[in-house]
Amino acid sequence: MLTSKVAKRYAQGLLDFTQESGNTDAVFGEMKDIVKIMSSSKELNQFVNTPIIDAKKKEAIALEIFKDFSQVSKNIIRLVIKQGRESQLRNIAQEFINKVEDIKGTQRISLVTASPLSQENIQKIITDSKMVNVSNYDLETIVKPEILGGYILRVGDQQIDASVRTKLGNIKKEFQLN
Repeated sequence: MLTSKVAKRYAQGLLDFTQESGNTDAVFGEMKDIVKIMSSSKELNQFVNTPIIDAKKKEAIALEIFKDFSQVSKNIIRLVIKQGRESQLRNIAQEFINKVEDIKGTQRISLVTASPLSQENIQKIITDSKMVNVSNYDLETIVKPEILGGYILRVGDQQIDASVRTKLGNIKKEFQLN
C-alpha cells in the first residue's frame, strides 16, 4: 500500500519528537492500537471521513476513544484533526510503526493463506523459506480463500507464491501453449 507524503511527514515529525523526548516505545504501542482500532471499525472510519461533522466534534470523540493514550499521542491526534487530515490518521500511525520497526531492524512479513494456520505451521513456512534472516520480525497473516490452498509469503520486496490458484494458472498457460 502506498503511503501519502502527508502521512510520511507527520510520522517523521512524530518520530523525531518521540526520540528527543524518549517515549518512542510508548507511542509505538499506541500507534499500533490506532491502526488496529481503525482497521476493525467501519463506523469509526465513516465518522472520521465525514466532511459534515466539524473538527471540534471529531476531536472530542477521538480523544474519548483514545483517552488512555499518552499526551504525545493525544496531541498528534488533535493536530491531525485540526489540520483537516483525519482521514490520514491510520496511515500516519502505520507509517510511524514502519519507521520505528526500520530503526529496530524489524523485518515485515506478510503471509496469505486460504484458511487459518496453526502457529506451528506458520513458523515452519517462515523457517523453510530461508527468506527471513532475523529473529526480529513483524508477521501479518491474511486469510484469502480465493487462493484455494497453499500460501503467498512476502518478505520485504521478495515473494514466494505457492498458492494453488497460481499453480492452476500456470498449468492452464502450459495447456494453452501446447
